[in-house]
Amino acid sequence: TGPMRTLREMGVEFTDHLYAYEEHGGTGVAARELRVDEHAVVKTLVFEDDRERPAIVLMHGDLEVSTKGLARVARVKSFAPCSPEVVTRHTGYVVGGVSPLATRKTMPIYMERTILDLPTIYLNGGRRGYLMGVAPGDLERILKPVLVSVGIR
Repeated sequence: TGPMRTLREMGVEFTDHLYAYEEHGGTGVAARELRVDEHAVVKTLVFEDDRERPAIVLMHGDLEVSTKGLARVARVKSFAPCSPEVVTRHTGYVVGGVSPLATRKTMPIYMERTILDLPTIYLNGGRRGYLMGVAPGDLERILKPVLVSVGIR
C-alpha cells in the first residue's frame, strides 16, 4: 500500500496488523480484534471547512472531535465531517480504510496532542482491516501535523 511505501521510504519501523473488518465497526472492532486499548487506535477523519477546504484530523478511537474547537484552532468559521464520497475524492481511500499517509491531495493535518503520549499507535494502513503499529513520534516527524486539543468524550 501507499502508506507502507511512505513509511519504508522514510525509514520508519512499523508492524502489520490484519483483522476482520466489520462495516460500521470503527475503532472499537479494530481494538477488540488487535486486543489493544481503543485509545491507542487512531482514526483518520476528514473534515471540510466552510469554504470546502479539506483537513485531516487524527483522533483517539475512543474520542470525538469538537468541530467548534477545530474551527477555532484553524481560524475558520466551521468544520463538518465529509461524506464518504468526498472523503474518497480528497484522500483516494474508502471510508474504513483511510490513512493520513499517501493521500491523493495534500491537506492540513491536525493531531490530538495526547496521541504523542502513547508508546505505539495503530492507524489505518490504507485499506479496510489493516492497521499499522507506529511510534507516534515517527508519525509526527513525517506528517508534521498541527497538535491540537479538540478531543471530546
